[in-house]
Amino acid sequence: METKYIFITGGVTSSLGKGIISASLGKLLQARGYKIAIQKFDPYINIDPGTLNPYEHGECYVTADGMETDLDLGHYERFTGIETTRDNSVTTGRIYLSVIERERRGDYLGKTIQVVPHITDEIKRRILLNATKQPLDFVITEIGGTIGDIESQPFLEAIRQLRWELGRQRALNVHLTYVPYLAAAGELKTKPTQTSVKQLQGLGIQPEVLVLRTEHPLGEELRAKVAHFCNVDMAAVIQSQDLPSIYEVPVNMQRQGLDAICLRKMGVEPGETPELGPWRDFLERRKKAVKEIRIALVGKYDLQDAYKSILESLAHAGTYNDRKVKAVFVNSEAVSRDNVAEKLSGMAGIVICPGFGNRGIEGKIVAAEYGRTHDIPTFGICLGMQMMVIEFARNVLGWKDANSSEMDAATPHNVIDMMEEQKDITQMGGTMRLGGYDCALVEGSRTWEAYGERPVITERHRHRYEFNNRYRAEYEAHGMKCVGINPVADLVEIVEMPGLRWYIGTQFHPEYSSTVLHPHPLFMSFVKACIHGTAEA
Repeated sequence: METKYIFITGGVTSSLGKGIISASLGKLLQARGYKIAIQKFDPYINIDPGTLNPYEHGECYVTADGMETDLDLGHYERFTGIETTRDNSVTTGRIYLSVIERERRGDYLGKTIQVVPHITDEIKRRILLNATKQPLDFVITEIGGTIGDIESQPFLEAIRQLRWELGRQRALNVHLTYVPYLAAAGELKTKPTQTSVKQLQGLGIQPEVLVLRTEHPLGEELRAKVAHFCNVDMAAVIQSQDLPSIYEVPVNMQRQGLDAICLRKMGVEPGETPELGPWRDFLERRKKAVKEIRIALVGKYDLQDAYKSILESLAHAGTYNDRKVKAVFVNSEAVSRDNVAEKLSGMAGIVICPGFGNRGIEGKIVAAEYGRTHDIPTFGICLGMQMMVIEFARNVLGWKDANSSEMDAATPHNVIDMMEEQKDITQMGGTMRLGGYDCALVEGSRTWEAYGERPVITERHRHRYEFNNRYRAEYEAHGMKCVGINPVADLVEIVEMPGLRWYIGTQFHPEYSSTVLHPHPLFMSFVKACIHGTAEA
């Protein structure tokens, strides 16, 4: 079968959940035995989201091959279990950079470079790229932003062209819109959806499938009205109502036949509907996990999307430990020794969150000290691990001036220091230690046990600073063990305190590797330790 392409667009408003619909459709096609890939095309001009403020864009997700990407790629991986790469994430910035570099080399032989055809041709090339590197049955392409955004127009024009070039049975558009409920009128309103589809039609694209996002159930009459005014089969008007969990969306989409409708419209007989057994088992277990444990997320970003992968990893681990994890955000800027006991009261565990910069780090250090001295399961991730190291230096080794050279370049005890290969780098974007690196585990350590006694693991990184090996012997002698080492660069990747119930810091980001069907072993071990410390355990 020739590769078929499904384009996911959105209208009316942003944040409707195109990424979840894309991931859900990918999961359903995958369950039918098809080989799929999902990719995100974002219209902003940044090369990648690596330098964007999490308040504006949520977390920066990192692929195994070291690309800083949109958080939706995390959804793709968590739903399908397929590792994404740099080829699954494209921005306007990357498109224009590629075209401009080629123009500077003289590749265009003196032609005037224009949005059409040069930019649109590059977009089309990127859309088709994944299928040139591996055999794929379906490529799902999510277009970021909203219909009507001026910066999205080159992407939509590229889609229009591809749909004609590939033909009806190889290219299909699924359009996600919003149906608002006006409380004063007591009515659901379809006009925004009609307007959004008309905008799409005005660009030369007729959607074959509509997914209507709504907080209220949509009746048959309303769906018929939308189908009539938008030139879409009524069976292809799907409702996506608010659900208790994003992981229920694939089942809801399958119940309404989204995958079967897409297959038929692309000339493929759907055949028998997959049972989604393991996925449904996860949902059933999740529903039964009603006992709650509270875990503190100590960080500086009061925004759930800033720590999206951590939240989902905790949720996965909670489900498989038969508990409902309630993550409680604790703003590290507001944490001090005077109030830390109050802030962390009732918490079964503590996550010291990742991040960059000086803001809020003293609160993270105080939280790490509280977790260590009160033997509360504590998990430090990236910068969080570094704060655990600094806290130990100050309060156990007695170096009150210990710090990271990121925060204090003049500190005499730079227990966290910039990596040698980073010292001559001046550009910020895409220049950190990024992507998957091997880590050799110390046999007998709690981390080694959590990973199933594996001698070497591979995890994803996003940082410039590392544990300073000059101080390793001092730490080891006083009870903080370096139990994970990069075998090539001899860098410390994991620290733990075997004398405590669970006190582990990782320089890497394990949250990037947790999926619905394969929860991350460190999060599983951490949540289990949190449960065993509660009264009801």
